[in-house]
Amino acid sequence: MENSILRLFPSDSRALWQSVAKEQACIQEIRLRTGKPVIIHRKEREIFLTDQGEFSGNPARAHLTTDRELSRMLEHICHYSPYAFAEELRQGFITVAGGHRVGVAGQAVMEADGRVRTFKNISYVNIRVSHQVKGAADTVLPDMYRDGELRSALIISPPGCGKTTLLRDLIRQISDGNAYGPGMSVGVVDERSELAGSFQGKAQNDMGMRTDVLDGCPKEIGMLLLLRAMSPRVIAIDELGSEGELRALGQAAACGCRILATVHGEDRRDVEQRFGREAAFWERLFDLFLVLGKHSRGCAPERL
Repeated sequence: MENSILRLFPSDSRALWQSVAKEQACIQEIRLRTGKPVIIHRKEREIFLTDQGEFSGNPARAHLTTDRELSRMLEHICHYSPYAFAEELRQGFITVAGGHRVGVAGQAVMEADGRVRTFKNISYVNIRVSHQVKGAADTVLPDMYRDGELRSALIISPPGCGKTTLLRDLIRQISDGNAYGPGMSVGVVDERSELAGSFQGKAQNDMGMRTDVLDGCPKEIGMLLLLRAMSPRVIAIDELGSEGELRALGQAAACGCRILATVHGEDRRDVEQRFGREAAFWERLFDLFLVLGKHSRGCAPERL
């Protein structure tokens, strides 16, 4: 995925983004807003991009995004055929080669039933740069197994603590096999294309040799589809968020699957209160709870 950021922009405008491409490994987000400075989120620090393609801490020196730049970039990303990406645009984002996710905002066009049909007059773009950190799960991997058997785990984390990065690497290592257990077939429901970063149905991130990915499908539906069609031994989802998803996880567990899931929250109590379920319910689904907390040196797992 080296320099894959450059491919997001038309060839005649790539000179502006050379510095960004060189720092791709350190960049989390690129924020483009019509008439506003280009903002780069780099290692949890906000910096600006100048007209010369250099980094600056001064917003007065920043390059201002134009309507034409945004329009041309989006046309380029959609391969000049926006209708081919209509379903993704309906969800407010497009996943591109390299696994990067391009979120959009502007004027929503609504269906008669209240659903979003598409977006027009797009004036705001957020490029979330995909990063695969191989080895991110190394420190928690010993806890994932007991006597050679994989344990079901729930990763609890506030936003920005790396729960998706951790889950992605757990999937890879469990799928390929590791020092603590043999490789297992893993079914991943990647509703927002954030785990595998799939592009045209193919995972852009290394998800392991025994992993099957269902991309762009609602998690509640996707888990049941994978159970019927792919016979996974492990089911993995990112950002558990609804009662329907909880029920589908319960069905997967009842079929003998191990479960890997993440959820937004500060700790177990926060999650229990938000879903209105007591501790005993969660302990029937999961053997292990990993809480990613914000520490002075970033995020670190707190095993419960």
